[in-house]
Amino acid sequence: MTAQPDGDPPAGGDPRGDGTTRHTAGPLAGVRVLEMGQLIAGPFAGQLLGDLGADVVKIEDPSRGDPIRTWGRELPQGQSLWWSILGRNKRSVTINLRSAEGQDLVRRLAAESDILVENFRPGTMERWGLGYDRLSELNPGLVMVRVSGFGQDGPYAERPGYGAIGEAMGGLRYVVGDPSTPPSRTGISIGDTLAAMFATIGALAALQERHVNGRGQVVDSAIYEAVLGVMESLVPEWTSGGFQRERTGAILPKIAPSNVYPTSDEGWILIAANQDTVFRRLAEAMGQPELADDERFATHVARGEHQAELDDLVAAFSRGRTLAQMEGLLNAHGVPNGRIYRPRDMVEDPHFLARESVTTVPHPVLGEVTMQNVFPRLSRTSGGVRWPGPPLGEHTQEVLDRIGVTGEQLAALREAGVV
Repeated sequence: MTAQPDGDPPAGGDPRGDGTTRHTAGPLAGVRVLEMGQLIAGPFAGQLLGDLGADVVKIEDPSRGDPIRTWGRELPQGQSLWWSILGRNKRSVTINLRSAEGQDLVRRLAAESDILVENFRPGTMERWGLGYDRLSELNPGLVMVRVSGFGQDGPYAERPGYGAIGEAMGGLRYVVGDPSTPPSRTGISIGDTLAAMFATIGALAALQERHVNGRGQVVDSAIYEAVLGVMESLVPEWTSGGFQRERTGAILPKIAPSNVYPTSDEGWILIAANQDTVFRRLAEAMGQPELADDERFATHVARGEHQAELDDLVAAFSRGRTLAQMEGLLNAHGVPNGRIYRPRDMVEDPHFLARESVTTVPHPVLGEVTMQNVFPRLSRTSGGVRWPGPPLGEHTQEVLDRIGVTGEQLAALREAGVV
């Protein structure tokens, strides 16, 4: 899946009956998304929908745009690589949401949209006259996706809530890192992206339900709940068993062997052989088949009880071989393993290349940008990266023309600082 231009209209012509035929590739072709908000949680939901073929119109402040345009490693050409991904497959439209004229433009755009995504603090949209009660009067089928730190109601709803706060209160930060250090973070904005993924699932579920009764609804995705939602059995372990999970570094307690092991060439290889049959294959690969029958290691429970001792044995074995030797040996014996990849490994790996897990996208300034592709892939109507994050306001005239804004009106709106 390489970057693709806008597709031709499907057989039968105009799918909407309004003369627009762009964004026809992907399973969400024909779905219109109005993305509001900024930074990561809301915009990542918009990215996911756009990756799958939706026509995503991103509303940005005319004076500066989404702050993510300046985040991350900026190249000498002044281009944000983070924006090239988070803004991909979107149309950029500038509107001053604090102006009455701008708010009216949003209402007109919402009236012809299927999904609206926003991640402002709860109450902001209502103050602008853009709450769901108002917008649903104009468009009863509208699905409004609201991403926030603590959700749309409850005693914490109006608190500012970034992804990091959701990670902390959702339980993730406490269990990440080495037990000898304070709680750590994962190195990416996982709270924001989890909330966006749950928001996207909710949007698609609401679209499906709309087929039943014809009406849209609100999707309320709270960052702390998105984190909580992936915390496995953390809560019942405490409430039912009185067990508090702690930070454990590279391992999960009682799951062995499953760790990162050193190699002779200063590499690291992750080996996951905690299942009985797999551990037997690892023992054979190590030339020590008797370990699989040793009472200390013969069962999952026994290996968990002797986790540190077993990890020392595996590490002593791996330390005597190169990374390539370990990888070849483990693969030959059917033992799950993986190198600890960095970007340079990803862009050279034959499996990544064969599946096009990374793709190269034409860029108007940089020439091209290599980035992660669209996931998951579908067998018939998989999505794709059609273009990277666009310049600020590149599609303002095109999109506002769609709702009947004339050239003269657009010029007046520009003069007034509305767009």
